[in-house]
Amino acid sequence: MKLFVSEGNPHCLKALAVLELTGVKCDVQHVNHEEKVVPFLSRPILPVLHLPSGQYLFSSNAICQYLFDVSKKGSNKQSHQWLEWEATELQPALMYALHLVVVQGKTADPAKGLEAPLSFLEQSLSKKTTPFLTAETVGVADIVLWAALYPAFLENSLKTSELKSTRTWFERVGVLPACQASVQSVFKGKGVEALKGYLQKQPAPHGQHTQPRDTHTSSNESPTETEDSDHHTTEEEIEVAAQIWNQRIDCQSKPERKHPILPEEGKRNVLITSALPYVNNVPHLGNIIGCVLSADVFARYGRQRGWNLLYICGTDEYGTATENKAREEGLTPQEICDKYHAIHTNIYKWFQIDFDFFGRTTTQKQTEIAQNIFWRLHERGFLIEDIVEQLRCESCQRFLADRFVEGVCPFCQYPEARGDQCDKCGRLINAVELKEPQCKVCKQTPVIRSSKHLFLDLPKLEANLEQWLDQSVSTGDWTTNARNITRSWLRDGLKPRCITRDLRWGTPVPHPDFSGKVFYVWFDAPIGYLSITANYTDQWEKWWKNPEQVELYNFMAKDNVPFHSVVFPCSLLGAQDNYTLVNNLIATEYLNYEDTKFSKSRGVGVFGDMAKDTGIPSDVWRFYLLYLRPEGQDAAFSWADMALKNNSELLNNLGNFINRAGMFVGKFFEGCVPQVVLQEEDKRLLAQVGWELKQYIQSLDKVRIRDALKCILNISRHGNQYIQVNEPWKKIKGGDTDRQRAGTVTAVSVNMAVLLSAMLEPYMPTVSETIRSQLQAPPATARFMLQGEGNFVCSLPAGHRIGTVSPLFQKLEAEQIETLKKKFGGQQPEEEASKKQAKTVTQDNAATKASAPVAASETSVKADPELVKQLVAAIAEQGDKVRVLKGQKAEKAVIGAEVAKLLEFKKQLTLAEGKSPEPAPQKGKKK
Repeated sequence: MKLFVSEGNPHCLKALAVLELTGVKCDVQHVNHEEKVVPFLSRPILPVLHLPSGQYLFSSNAICQYLFDVSKKGSNKQSHQWLEWEATELQPALMYALHLVVVQGKTADPAKGLEAPLSFLEQSLSKKTTPFLTAETVGVADIVLWAALYPAFLENSLKTSELKSTRTWFERVGVLPACQASVQSVFKGKGVEALKGYLQKQPAPHGQHTQPRDTHTSSNESPTETEDSDHHTTEEEIEVAAQIWNQRIDCQSKPERKHPILPEEGKRNVLITSALPYVNNVPHLGNIIGCVLSADVFARYGRQRGWNLLYICGTDEYGTATENKAREEGLTPQEICDKYHAIHTNIYKWFQIDFDFFGRTTTQKQTEIAQNIFWRLHERGFLIEDIVEQLRCESCQRFLADRFVEGVCPFCQYPEARGDQCDKCGRLINAVELKEPQCKVCKQTPVIRSSKHLFLDLPKLEANLEQWLDQSVSTGDWTTNARNITRSWLRDGLKPRCITRDLRWGTPVPHPDFSGKVFYVWFDAPIGYLSITANYTDQWEKWWKNPEQVELYNFMAKDNVPFHSVVFPCSLLGAQDNYTLVNNLIATEYLNYEDTKFSKSRGVGVFGDMAKDTGIPSDVWRFYLLYLRPEGQDAAFSWADMALKNNSELLNNLGNFINRAGMFVGKFFEGCVPQVVLQEEDKRLLAQVGWELKQYIQSLDKVRIRDALKCILNISRHGNQYIQVNEPWKKIKGGDTDRQRAGTVTAVSVNMAVLLSAMLEPYMPTVSETIRSQLQAPPATARFMLQGEGNFVCSLPAGHRIGTVSPLFQKLEAEQIETLKKKFGGQQPEEEASKKQAKTVTQDNAATKASAPVAASETSVKADPELVKQLVAAIAEQGDKVRVLKGQKAEKAVIGAEVAKLLEFKKQLTLAEGKSPEPAPQKGKKK
């Protein structure tokens, strides 16, 4: 076994330190930076570990991990997570900072890019109870991170002295003899200057690496799944990508959906449901992203993949909430259901939610199926009777449904807990357990009265449930929160669950001893999935009594999990009628609104019927909601962030690339796609794009919707860089060779635009169709490209004529955002309103402030640290872009436009930092 290293290469520091620490027997050979040790790689890379088997390891972290494993020192899952974080988050930022300091001699900018990863490390270390990252003794993660940080801690301009916990840990690792020996071997006492020779031979790192990645990893957790850094393509990948590029598409027309859709033998039959929205109010953005929009993305993707797929949903219409809404509006419950069902339908239509069928629960089919399940449970002994103490409001002369009682939670003391569940701690509550209960209608204190009810005997079904859960969770895709919530229910032990209520508006209980009662909404509502399907097709049982052929996906927010993972499955298991049970349970966290929660009763936040009044297209709403989809933790809608994402990701990144690609075809090649002569650079790009496409498919197959969206944006970033480096607008003016090169770059770019249209379809269907229409792309393109692991093919061959190309997106101006934020701010509760009046106007975000700057003497301006981080990253990236353009001597108009963007970012940063912008200098004649 032989380890190849070079002097002045910071990556070699890791490998040498681990080799010394582990004591693994291995020859060490010092070579120069440019020596190609791995024969099948096109570029030199070090360190390299040549194994006795003849294989090569050339990832420094992989080498370190291998040496630890060989030495039997071992590592744990947390170590792997830290190694991934170092490679994807810390290392890109470090290399960028070192390049600025060592190669370019800059001292002002480098520290900014390191703020986010170093802050994360500092917070993590400050909470550690062990002296090292993952254990009481030094591990592979300690050596790797110490070696990565060593050059930064040598350089004063990187300001590491403020990181107390990090510095203490760093010094603890650094005193190890193995670390001291490796420093001497790599740095030779020269400090960071020893790195100059190595860094000068490396490609300049991109400023975008300094932008903190949107991993949604909270500061009190170790890093988990993060985005991959730029993928280093292999020679094999490059050749495969070039071969796929030359495949031909079968240009048959896109298959039409024929209803009713039914399971088919030999096909992948996928049944998708999204949680049934309550009919009694208008859904807000959190409701939309939590169930119907997320499910719509997956359904559209599945259809593109050729799955035999049915997506159903509908309004949940029974219960006291509907009765009360009807009373408020002077209508009957059925009239209120009809009214709001139409409102929901129109909202989802505007958001382009492509249901196969959108139904409702107030139907005869609902009564028939619910009562059938009830009788089967009753006959098999899974229902028990008991006397229940309930809250009754004497003022309203009625028993109170759980959601119409509020009080203090008996578990966490939250003052606004509902009668069925506490929104703060998530525990289920019986209404009589609430402290200081109040009727939500009249605010009077209810009294306790007794009533006989039926219960689902969950303890009797627990063994069957656990057996099914073990199989479903292990073989399907259940989000982490779904698994954890379900596990907590089982850990606490299941208790009988009441399934009847003393209400009038609901599915009648058919048992004569319980006449006048209706089914409790959480026994009844999930059966709505079945009855809605039955209203779609009388062959509904082919979907719902066919677990051998059907895969069931449930989409919902986390508060609905226990009813879909425990209560409803127990109902179906107890019915013993071969029902299809959920295979994949996809639950989001909560989406909040700015600095508070959405509230239907208080009117806080943007609701579905308001979004279309903003003038912002539904595709942009879809994009932003999916970009911040709360997958790992709660997220918050922000007008400022929406404007920033629209203007940077959609307008400047995605839209800019697609528009330029199409415009070049029209302007330079008379609207016809030019001939392609692939060079090595083009093949490498094809491989990079193919890799992102593969990641996109793998992510969406696992319902990682936000991760897949980042792959789309990565491809357009690759495309913008490709165009910028090759400058087709210049080469078209040159000789035959340059003109041919301009043609190849243009043709590859416009084909990338077609791929992007296919990948965008689940997210932004109108934009996707617009791209295909402008480029006159073949109708079967999307389905062909998304087959298998993905196929980036030349879908627009030489000579293909495109249509008229026009911009896809519009800038969201700061003044527009200011207006919208005020218009849709919502009414706050009185106590919150008084607090907000006490705050200065400067809590508005930087984008809002930019539209109406206020003199510093008039207003105290408060900084927005989170926005500052985003803008610092945006400025770094835009600054790099401007420098590249100037270095390439691009056209003045092009440079001017990018400089204007840079200045606008800087202006927003000034405001976000709580400063007043300096007035622009007045130009005039010299006197």
